[in-house]
Parts: sequence; C-alpha cells; structure tokens
Amino acid sequence: MLVRWMMASERVGQAVHIRKGEQTRVAILDAALDVASRDGLEGVTIGILADRLDMSKSGVFSHFGSRDELLIEVLKEYEARFLADILKPALVLPRGLSRLRAILDNWFTKLGQETENGCLYISGAVEYDDRPGVVRDELVGLMLAWEEQLRRAIRYCVESGEFHEDTPIDLMIFELYGLTLGFHQSVRLMKRDNGMDMVKQVLERILKQYLRTT
Repeated sequence: MLVRWMMASERVGQAVHIRKGEQTRVAILDAALDVASRDGLEGVTIGILADRLDMSKSGVFSHFGSRDELLIEVLKEYEARFLADILKPALVLPRGLSRLRAILDNWFTKLGQETENGCLYISGAVEYDDRPGVVRDELVGLMLAWEEQLRRAIRYCVESGEFHEDTPIDLMIFELYGLTLGFHQSVRLMKRDNGMDMVKQVLERILKQYLRTT
C-alpha cells in the first residue's frame, strides 16, 4: 500500500513538473515572439529572453536544444496563431468565393494589426532570403504551406464555377503576395494612412480578373 502511494505521489509530482515546464516554455515563446515582431528573428537571443523573463540563460536554454531550435519553434508558434486568426474563421463558410474573400479579408486585417511591429513572415524573408540553414528552411516550408492553403481556396472557386476554368492560380498567388508587400511598405516605411483603402481597391481588381460573369 505504501509503495503504491509513493508511486502515485511520484507520478503527481512528475505531472506538476511537466505542467510547470510547459508553462515556462510557453512564456519563453511568447516573449520570443514579442521580440521577433519588433526586432526580427535575429533579435531573439537567449540572453534577451533570460533578462525579460528573469531567468538564467541556462534555464531558458534547457527548454530548447539550440538557438536555431528556438527560432524554429517561434516560427511554428507564429504559424499556429496566423492560421487561427486567418484560416480557421473562414473554414465555416462554404467552399468558393465567400471563403476566399474571408481568408483574404482576415489576412489583410491581420497585416493591418501587425503594422506597428511587422509581419514575421515578411521580416523573416528579408532576414533569411540569402542565409541557408534550418531556420530558412523552416520559414520557406511554412510559407509554401500557406501558399498551398491559398491555392486550395482559389481552386475551390474554379470548381464552383465562380472563377474561370483557366484561372492562373500561381499568378494570382503572386499578385496577392505582391499586394501584401506593397501594403506593408506603404504603411510601415512610408507611414501612409490610406494603405487599407488601396488594398481593398487592388484586391477587387485582382478578383475581378478571374470572376465568371455569366
């Protein structure tokens, strides 16, 4: 009986330790995302996170095998939040133009919310476009996955008959990405206050090209 009680107590203790460890890991990722959104991925260091969280460097490092692993986890966490804000709310809508519009509206709304600190995909692309390595590979993989989500949403518009059968999906995705970059530069760098109005006008022009009118 005593042995079983001791074993049960040990399991409870391990579970509490795991929960605390996970909470600490989440706190580290939250802080890292905040730093990355302001200073870019290169601004994320073990030392900065330790100072922000009042932890030792070894305490922060114990949750990640390396700085590259930390940055990869930051990117994965950003992706999870990105998809939760943009894709998930749109999936309740039927496949086709209404869902695509919701995705695009959510995407540009999020970009608008991020103009103070910046989009991690955009800033990360600038930082890592010519820097080979596992962090760049992860970033490219996440962006390719997002392109595939857009490709699927556009394909549904073709299948529903709302877009022309010969709609050049990859070209449309290129146009949408160009619009996000233009919006980001206009608002972040040029400090223009009409960025969202311009986005809406250009977005309608892009969609109008591919809409079937009959």
